[in-house]
Formats: sequence, C-alpha cells, structure tokens
Amino acid sequence: MNTADYNSRLRKESWCVTVLVISNNITFLADFAEISLRGRLFVWSTRLLVVAFLPRDTIFKVLTDHWTYSMTNTMLLMYDKSNNASRCNLYSHLPYTRVGAEVVRIASSTERKGLSYHHQLNLFPEKFNNFYGATINVTALPYAPYWMTSGEGTAARHSGIDYNQLVTLSEALNFNFHILPSKNWQEVTDQVEARVSFIASIVYVVLPNRLERWDYTHTFDYSPFCFAMAKPGLRPQWQNFYYPLSIPVWLLILICTVAVCATLLIVTGTDMWVTRYGRLSGALVVLEAVGTLLGQGLYGRLSARHSNHILIACWLFFGVVVGTAYRSSLIASLTVPKYPPRPETVQELVKVIERATIEPYGISYKNFFTKSEYAAFSALGRLMRVGVDIKDGLTDALKMKRAHVGGQQYLQLSVAQYFTRIDGTSPIYIGREIIIPSTSAWPIPHDAPFKPQLDSTVMAITEAGLYEQWRKEMLQDAERISRIRQREQLQSDKQQGVQSAVKFGATPGSIKPLTVTHIQGPLIILLMGLGLGTGNFLAEKIRSSNFLLRG
Repeated sequence: MNTADYNSRLRKESWCVTVLVISNNITFLADFAEISLRGRLFVWSTRLLVVAFLPRDTIFKVLTDHWTYSMTNTMLLMYDKSNNASRCNLYSHLPYTRVGAEVVRIASSTERKGLSYHHQLNLFPEKFNNFYGATINVTALPYAPYWMTSGEGTAARHSGIDYNQLVTLSEALNFNFHILPSKNWQEVTDQVEARVSFIASIVYVVLPNRLERWDYTHTFDYSPFCFAMAKPGLRPQWQNFYYPLSIPVWLLILICTVAVCATLLIVTGTDMWVTRYGRLSGALVVLEAVGTLLGQGLYGRLSARHSNHILIACWLFFGVVVGTAYRSSLIASLTVPKYPPRPETVQELVKVIERATIEPYGISYKNFFTKSEYAAFSALGRLMRVGVDIKDGLTDALKMKRAHVGGQQYLQLSVAQYFTRIDGTSPIYIGREIIIPSTSAWPIPHDAPFKPQLDSTVMAITEAGLYEQWRKEMLQDAERISRIRQREQLQSDKQQGVQSAVKFGATPGSIKPLTVTHIQGPLIILLMGLGLGTGNFLAEKIRSSNFLLRG
C-alpha cells in the first residue's frame, strides 16, 4: 500500500480525532505540513494540535506559510516562561478577520489560574463563517448560460447563472472575489488543484476520474450530457404516393380490383361483348373497371344485365370510399410530409455520424467514454474530436454527418442564440436520450476547509429555486435577443434593397408551395407510362412494317 492510499484509509477510519504533533524542529514541522497536505491527511473535522517550544517569530512564520497550519483546524500550544511564571498559550491562525490574517491567542493556562480565555472564540474556532470582505481568487471561462463575459480587461462585464450564484455566495459569506486569468479549461482547474484558486465557479459534471484531482461543492445542478444534430430533411422518395395507405390496404385493393374485373368478364359473357360500340375486348372491360375506381365516369359500354348493374353499384361505392380516403390522406401527407427517422439515442447516433465534436474541456469525457465497457460509449469516445467551439460544431453538423455533444442547457442556449429563426423554429434538434444523467457542482481544492460554508449556502440557493429561475431567465432572454437581432437585420436588408442573409423558415402566414420532392412519385409513374407507351407504339410500328414487307 502506497503512502497516499495509507493516508486516505487512515483519514477515513479516524476522521474526527485530534492529532498531536510535538517538535522543536522547524524543518520537521514544515515537512509534516507538506506531506500531510499531499497525502490528504486532514479535513476540517480532524483537529491538529502542534506543541512547540520555539521563538514566537519563527513558529508564527511556519504557522502562516503552510496551508495545513493556516487554513485547517489547527492550534499551536507554546510554553512561555517569563516573570518567574510558567504559562502555556494557545494560538490559532485566522486567515480572515476584520484586520486581515493574523495569529490570535485564544487562551492560556497557568498552574494557579488554570485555563482562561483571551478571545471570544472557542478552542479550535471556525475560520470561514465570515470572510470579512477579504478578496479570494476564483477561476472561470465563458460558458453560456452559466458564465458570460462582454468586454475586455477592466471594462469586462460578467453575467450568467453561475456568476449570479457566485455573487450571492459572496454576499452571504462576506467576501469579494478576483477572477484569475485562464487560457483554457485545463488552467481553470489546474489553479484550483494548486490551491491558487479557491473555486472554479463554473459547473463541472461530477465524474469519477475528476475526483482524483479536486473535490466538489454540494451538487446543485442536473446537467444532462446530450448531443445536438441537424434535423433530417425531406429526402426525395418516389414512394410518397403510396404512403397514405399501408401495404396491406394496397394489396387488398389490388385483390378486389382483379376479382371485380374477373367477375365482370364472367357476368358479361361472350355473347354480350358485342354492343353498340362494337365488340369489347377484355382489356376494355378491365379499363372500364379501373377507371371507375379512379373516379372516372362510366361510358355505358358494359353489359346491361341487372346482375351487372348490382356489381357496378357495389364497385362504385367501394371506389368512392377508397378514393376519398386516399385523396384526403394524400393531401395531408403532402402538406405534412413524412420525414426520415432521426437518431435519438447513443446507439442510433454512433451508427450515422462520422464525427462527434466537443469543446476543449471534453478531454475527460473522451477518456471516460473510451474506457467504458459499454459498446455505444466506447464507439462515441473513438468518434469524439476535442477542441471544437460549439458554434463551429453545430455549423458543421448542418453540413455534414456530425454531432456536437455537451451539456443540455448549454446546447439549448447556443441553439437559441445562433440557430433560431424568426418564427421560433430551428434546423437543429437535441437528442431525446441523456447520454450521462449526471449532477454538476463547482470544483474546489481537495479537503477545502471552507466546503461546509459553501455547501450550506449553495443548498439554500438551490432550495429557494433561484438557480432554476436564473436559468429560465437566461434562456428566454437569449431567444428574445436572437429574434430581435434577426428582425433588425431583415429590416436593414430590406431598406438597403439587398437580399437578406438572415436564414429564416416559413414566416407566419406564408404559403409553403409543393416541391418536386412532394410529387416525385406521380411524376415517375407518368414518365414510366410514357416510356412503356412509346416502346409499345414503336414495337407495333415495327411489326406492321414487317407485315407489309412480307405482304
């Protein structure tokens, strides 16, 4: 068992104890502080009492310079012999007070008076209930709708759901915050891991491999990991004409037509084939029956027998019902066409795309999916390309067989901002299945002693419904601003007399014309009929020419 595992096991088995360290060696005390910090030996519930007999300035410097002594639940016991009296003083380093960071004498003890307090604080006092207006470092990067930045430098203005929560936290715990510059998402969390930043104030999904580098605040958001793709368009299909009726219905109509034609030939009889129009062939009888099915009128060329009249009346009734049903369904299918199925699950997604893009922070997702034993996840991990901006990823998805993956709220806001038309529709959809139904929180340093205060305030914000309300407001504002921007652009283009570059769908009240895609099936049948008729005509001409030549 290595040192880190041993320390972790030791901490879990003795998480609420008091550790006593006695030493007069400055080097040992400094090394102990560093080793215990790397090994994660102490949490706030673990009390550390350091006993040292060293000069005050020397030991106070050690107490101030090391996280283990200055930030954790630590007290210093010093023996002081002056004026012929023996005294033990108890000190604690308070990083946040009204006058800043200072080492405060909490109590003292003598043989004659016993323990006496010199401060309002108790032994092992709480250090983070009030930051007294101190400035703490935080990290974040623009990630709508959680954190958005406009402007640069000192003129930069921030907004977003997580920014609002950070402001609320600062007001509740009485601190100011300084946003450290970060070049990428890796640097955002690296500064937290190094304890340079106290909070990465941007939502991070809680993944097992991330817990190895940092801790999290109490989870406050449900950030489902989803994918976004272009909506499938209406592909030209010659089968559109038979979609109004199912295959069994078409087969039954064919059987009924054949049966009626055969019955008409039997009822008419060979002796009745000669009418006022001349001798009728079987083809003309079939043509008459099929014509009535298609809504064409009778030409009176069939037999005048009463049995024939009964059969024709039943056939006409059948044709009216079937024809009306078909025409009604055909009109509905043309105006509301049948679109191809679209991927809604991970299994369906990996079968149709050639690449899935994600922003730079997605390297941990890619590693997680690639190592997964689930076939769909491992396939998605192999298809993922990290480092693509969401706007570029969604734009590529409109042109190629690609998808962009990310948090559902972020995808919704980006689609609303950049890909929503004036009429409120969008060419991009978000898959119904949630890839990872995970919770989100803020990264903080391992065993951060201020975690209980952050957690209680975050829970209060979440339970009050503030976080969800901020999310709704951000999404509504993004959709409203997007529509206003497109209307202004459209109006400007009209005034300048140029064709608008704003892509919008059918505006309310506009008429959507039918295209070749809708009537491709009937056109193909007509062309096939013309081709067959032309071929038959040429064959008859050739046959008649050969007959004349032989004659």
